[in-house]
Amino acid sequence: MTPTWSTACPDWEQRIVAGRSLIPFAPLFPDEAEAALKVFKSLRVVDLPNQPTFGACSDQWVFDFVGAIFGAYDAQNARRLISEFLLLIAKKNSKSTIAAGIMITALIRNWRHTNELTLLAPTMEVANNSYIPASAMVKADPELQMVLRTSDHQRTIKHLTTDAELKVVAADSDTSAGKKSGFILVDELWLFGKKPRSSAMLQEATGGLIARPEGFVIYLTTHSDEPPAGVWKSKLDYFRDVRDGKITDTEKLGVLYEFPEPMIEGEAYLDPDNFYITNPNIGRSVRRGWLETKLKEAVSGGGDDDKQTFLAKHLNVPIGTRLRRDRWAGADAWDSAADPELASLEDLLDRAEVVTAGIDGGGLDDFLGLALIGRERGTQRWMLWTMACCHEKALDRRKDIKTMVQGFAQSGEVLICRSGEEDIFAVANIIEQVWSRGLFPEKNAVGLDPVGVAAIMDELMARELPEDMLVGVPQGYKLSGVTKGMARKVDDGSLVHGASGLMSWCIGNAKTEKRGNADYVTKQASGSMKIDPLIAAFNAFDLMSRHPDAAGGPSVYEDRGILFL
Repeated sequence: MTPTWSTACPDWEQRIVAGRSLIPFAPLFPDEAEAALKVFKSLRVVDLPNQPTFGACSDQWVFDFVGAIFGAYDAQNARRLISEFLLLIAKKNSKSTIAAGIMITALIRNWRHTNELTLLAPTMEVANNSYIPASAMVKADPELQMVLRTSDHQRTIKHLTTDAELKVVAADSDTSAGKKSGFILVDELWLFGKKPRSSAMLQEATGGLIARPEGFVIYLTTHSDEPPAGVWKSKLDYFRDVRDGKITDTEKLGVLYEFPEPMIEGEAYLDPDNFYITNPNIGRSVRRGWLETKLKEAVSGGGDDDKQTFLAKHLNVPIGTRLRRDRWAGADAWDSAADPELASLEDLLDRAEVVTAGIDGGGLDDFLGLALIGRERGTQRWMLWTMACCHEKALDRRKDIKTMVQGFAQSGEVLICRSGEEDIFAVANIIEQVWSRGLFPEKNAVGLDPVGVAAIMDELMARELPEDMLVGVPQGYKLSGVTKGMARKVDDGSLVHGASGLMSWCIGNAKTEKRGNADYVTKQASGSMKIDPLIAAFNAFDLMSRHPDAAGGPSVYEDRGILFL
């Protein structure tokens, strides 16, 4: 009889604070879980004093996770009912050692002859973090040496009866293509989010599961030291939705050690009494005193980058819009100002009585950011929509953000341009679309940085748009009033946005400097990370702050209760 279960854990916040299991069900097949745990618990952790077994040195959360993986196997029908797992946990919680134990257990429990088991890591250094303890477990146990043979120079462990082989593969070696693995463990998934085409590479590496229904894929990771990107972001978002019950997918189980949102808001992660929430191995492989000391160092003397990296890696606090001390003031309320019904440009244009635009950037090695702010009919709320253009050659020069930008391109928030003027045409098309609908004011409709906008102005003039629609917006410290005003409207809910991932990224990148009484938000202060759409939004905000009326056709005025005869 097939069991009934759900992998959703909607009460995870209460569970994690109380120190309870994050797996909301018992093993589906207890006999399979017990047999696998017998093997796993017997394996020795060689780098600990006296080389204890997992059974002697591990906490219950480890056994719960291992039991859920192997206890999902339906031996009667030779298929695994839960086949994809994600463990998100802070650094130094024995993640790679646990990975080694899981894969040795899978190699022993596997029945398929000549099967492949793959331990996939983003680099060879990370791959060795799991291979070395796996090999040591075999060498430390005479009984295992009778059935398993290690080859350290090839980084393989072979079962002498089934000829199944555990192979350690680094993604940077281009050897994951064509794999037919029945069991795959992917270590440090966050690093794959930084690699171009990593999603396709993981699909190739896990493709063998189609013909091996007894197999599994397990993702192990800490949080990224940058905002989540690429395949890491997509996996994280999906597993969170499964955990929260927003998506029903009983074949996937996420065990995510992260702080509940109210604790993130209140910075409760800075309290050492709360370190246990994302460090379930605290008191074992993680020392609270060490965490306290390193946190003090990162907060007091290391700078914001050091602080963010420490919080992400050792406390599993995701880097986002609200962690920097010198962040833009509107970052704190940005997420709560999202309007799910403002999903597209058409949504904004359909709801707006008047629109202003802002443009920023635009060099061949730069972003060209475009922002539209529409004042909503009836409510008078301001609505923000943004996009950006980026040339291919800019991505080649800025490889640190290439994967992130490619992800935004897939979601339609960034246009990657292949020709020199494609970005100019794309922005001009949108400006012309708004103008043709009569939503722009007669004057001062499009705000630009006065420097470096000649190409855009020429294109708009060629399309016979009124020249006085365009206006230069003072930049730098002269935008201080605008940055403060926009932060206030975000905070009080009178400015909403469409939850753009691009804008969240830009706001997370934005830093402010004090110049006298002015808040100075500049691209220079934010380094190589892009904020052009945010500056474009400031430009559009400046024009909307002048309380314009639309210059458009009769339908606009009729909607506002004015009829011209």
